[in-house]
Amino acid sequence: MKLQVIDLILIGLYLSFTVFIGFYMKKRAEKDKSAYLLGGNKLPWYFLGLSNASGMFDISGTMWLVTIGFVYGLKSIWLPWLWPVFNQMFLMVYLSIWLRRSNVTTGAEWIGTRFGFGEGAKLSHNIVVIFALLGCLGFLAYGFIGLGKFIMIFMPENWNAGLEAALGAEYVPHFYGVVFTLFAVLYAILGGMNSIVWADVVQYSIMTVSAIVIAVIAMTKLGNVDIRTLVPDGWESPWFGARLNMDWSGIIPEVNRKIAEDGYQLFSLFFWMMVMKGILVSAAGPAPNYDMQKILATKSPKDAAKMSGFVSVVLMPSRYLMIAGFALLGILFYDRLNLMVGDSIDFEQILPSAIAEFVPVGLLGLLLAGLLAAFMSTFAGTLNAAQAYITNDLYLKYIKPDASNRQVTLTNYAAGIGTVLVSIVLGFFAKNVNQVLQILVSALWGSYMASNILKWYWWRFNAFGYFWGMLIGILAGLAPYISTALGYDMLAAIFPDLAPDIRILYFFPVILVLSMIGCFLGTFLHKPTSNEVLVDFYKNVRPWGFWKPIREQVMAADPTFKPNKNFGMDMFNIVLGTIGQTALVALPIFLVIKLHIPMLITIGITAVIFIIMKRTWWDRLEN
Repeated sequence: MKLQVIDLILIGLYLSFTVFIGFYMKKRAEKDKSAYLLGGNKLPWYFLGLSNASGMFDISGTMWLVTIGFVYGLKSIWLPWLWPVFNQMFLMVYLSIWLRRSNVTTGAEWIGTRFGFGEGAKLSHNIVVIFALLGCLGFLAYGFIGLGKFIMIFMPENWNAGLEAALGAEYVPHFYGVVFTLFAVLYAILGGMNSIVWADVVQYSIMTVSAIVIAVIAMTKLGNVDIRTLVPDGWESPWFGARLNMDWSGIIPEVNRKIAEDGYQLFSLFFWMMVMKGILVSAAGPAPNYDMQKILATKSPKDAAKMSGFVSVVLMPSRYLMIAGFALLGILFYDRLNLMVGDSIDFEQILPSAIAEFVPVGLLGLLLAGLLAAFMSTFAGTLNAAQAYITNDLYLKYIKPDASNRQVTLTNYAAGIGTVLVSIVLGFFAKNVNQVLQILVSALWGSYMASNILKWYWWRFNAFGYFWGMLIGILAGLAPYISTALGYDMLAAIFPDLAPDIRILYFFPVILVLSMIGCFLGTFLHKPTSNEVLVDFYKNVRPWGFWKPIREQVMAADPTFKPNKNFGMDMFNIVLGTIGQTALVALPIFLVIKLHIPMLITIGITAVIFIIMKRTWWDRLEN
């Protein structure tokens, strides 16, 4: 189904509203740097939580989740641990509090609170800025092209034909990507964090209404049919053994090829590799992106923790209502979906194909406005993070430290426009933007993990250790891609029996070990961070971990100081929170596919966890 007049009107109204928000918030954002980049630390935590959730409700991720929901059923609830989604539990329980206590504007500025301002700290500061900007540019370029390809499916044929004649078929998605990107740019640049958050709240509302409607449509189509008669054995259960053992033969045989390509057959081994990497990534804290900026924008450390916890509560149920609804429609009406891309089936086309097939006029406009909103939320939040690093960590640090509010505002505008232009150029000229994104994510995350774990938990770790750990990690993460470009597939040689897409996951221990070596060499070949800096950091942030020498100094100077002894309780809450978060993922799926007994059990588990964590986490929060 193509967009009709009423659909175009709904999309136009939404886009007009985002522009209004940008102009309305413009004056408030121009007060000072904090007002623009962090909303003046005056935004309610629940609004920031809704905004953060909206930013995670992206189109590309939703398409992937619908695909794995269709193929793997309830077992798909574990696969987002690749990102990992349970990092929100680490943030909720303690890391958001530690980060917010620093009272800084960006993750790069935070380096000064931990390592001071010497030569090593400057190197560390600069590599974090590079890390942040490369990550932002990669995500912006990827999202820009993905949005254009998605929207193109629903545009009137005569529009697409006219654009193909004028631009060439290759660049039609780029045109749509640029058009809708400009709306996100306008409200993000004009209003800063304030307009982003208020627009995100509206966007989340649209997505939630759309999700409920899609779930109702799917449940109505299912009727009284038992879902277990339509899927392979084990599809309806989240539990698994050593092997996946899911066979679509006799139902939709083509799905077996997808399972073979994904390489998840040895599911237990894959699961534990995913968990190990996920724990380390989560313990490192948030990457310098929009998630970190939302934490720094909260009013207090306590609000930062509440905001991070609220994200899972509002995101998982609504997002998975939509995902389960589309996956179910794909199973019920597989033969009616257009999944062919060239000469092969692309299961990631389930989402756009199901939208085109089943969503009625009017609702189609609302749903596409919601998916546009999801893209624009992610885009605007990422853009805001890039502006923060350019303005705060480059312009104000190295070029004009005494800049006036007017100069800061103009720099924010220039930084935003420049970042978008560069990301658009990347989108136009990169032959495979998805590959660029994979290179950035794997290389950058490989570098980020070791250094950012040690910075929180070990007093002796210094700025040179941080810098060399990051640098060696980046080089180790890039090595497989460099070898491929030179004609030698390193990962295929090391892991010949693994599917290509998951080989980088199994290469992760190598990246981690090499990065750790860089961390330790840099640390022990240079002097420790000054006692003054370490004492101030420990007193303000109050981390647990290997801080005994600094703790003794602080307590000798102030016998009333109470060190952080919450490690055991924090780990308990993380485990409970992860179970609760996973239950919030499974619950809407059980609801949509009408498995009532598992749904009631999941509700009971969720309720018990909420009650326990009210006492063990919420009531114990402190600034």
